Amino acid sequence: MRLLVGLGNPGPRYAGNRHNIGYMVVDAIAARHGLARWRRRFHGLVSEGLVGGERVLLLKPETYMNDSGRAVAEAMRFYKLEPSDLVVFHDEIDLAPAKVRVKAGGGTAGHNGLRSIGAHIGSDFRRVRMGVGHPGVRELVEFYVLQDFPKADREWVEALCETISENAGLVAAGEDARFQNKVHLALQAKGFIGPEKEPKSAAKPP
Repeated sequence: MRLLVGLGNPGPRYAGNRHNIGYMVVDAIAARHGLARWRRRFHGLVSEGLVGGERVLLLKPETYMNDSGRAVAEAMRFYKLEPSDLVVFHDEIDLAPAKVRVKAGGGTAGHNGLRSIGAHIGSDFRRVRMGVGHPGVRELVEFYVLQDFPKADREWVEALCETISENAGLVAAGEDARFQNKVHLALQAKGFIGPEKEPKSAAKPP
């Protein structure tokens, strides 16, 4: 089994925040692949089923971002999973909007959700880093990620969620390079990323 975790904060107040793009992506995966209805478990919401032939458990921790590791660790203990079985989808301010990179292990780059997970299970898990851009000033980062995506960004956000959900079977199967390449090419073909055209956004990429 693979544990696919989307990071975010619970409740309608945070639903459209940049910090909640992890929630948005796993919602899209559940919908596209016809997974079971979300139910409360492991201090969060879970849905399970097959994605690309792989058995997966989707988890949206409801412990708030800074305590995400508590929900993740509980689910992993119950299913006797290893860190290598975990994939975390999260916002990344150090990537331009709509850019996606897959990374195994490493640091947290100041992301509180990743820091919490690392404190509970160690750092040897995979991350799908989804670019949301940078406000340009470090002091504004917390305010920036807790703001909703502006209307100008909604088209690429929807395309990103759709494209990742279409190819989620690859990351569930551990084919990270192929997953990243297919997502990149699809978003480039749709005109949202590429050397000559980046998505219009209220934020400038770093």
